[in-house]
Amino acid sequence: MNSDQQLVKRTLRGDTYAFEELVKTYQNKVYMLAYRYMGNEDDANDMAQEAFIKAYRSLRSFKGDASFGTWIYRITTNVCLDELRRRKRKIVPLSLDEPLATLDGDDIEREISDQSMAADVIYEKKEFSQNIQMLLDEMKPEHKTVIVLRDIMDLSYEEIAVVMDCSIGTVKSRISRARNLLQKKLTERELLS
Repeated sequence: MNSDQQLVKRTLRGDTYAFEELVKTYQNKVYMLAYRYMGNEDDANDMAQEAFIKAYRSLRSFKGDASFGTWIYRITTNVCLDELRRRKRKIVPLSLDEPLATLDGDDIEREISDQSMAADVIYEKKEFSQNIQMLLDEMKPEHKTVIVLRDIMDLSYEEIAVVMDCSIGTVKSRISRARNLLQKKLTERELLS
């Protein structure tokens, strides 16, 4: 029995320090996974916290068939996808021409800063990372998930199959398709630049 399984058993017996050890072990990878879905630090922190809360509450359902890491990544993936679906349903269009109403009933014009001036200050690596994040955000959830789990989280095909609840063949196929789509989109952006 590995140490994660021992920590799970201790947690189920009421040892809260054991769950803290699990959190310490996986918090960075869970955060990184959530960040790749959500695209910003605040949302990633919220989703990582939500994933650990869900894991703690459903710890009795952890059977140990897969590793604890695989199990928590699946929970994180589901939490993020649920939140993104919820947000998609709640999007209200915002007009940049419409004035802002103040508390005292007056309207003021929106002022939008010109971000183009800062473009030359942004480091190339950060810009590339942001472009990758935008491209990931445009992908279907199953393609985004396999890219994040394989190429960013470095999970094995077997672990990804467990996280996504599909066969290894499906995982390999989705990874191939997702990488081709990502490469195509990167090439298109470079040609437009």
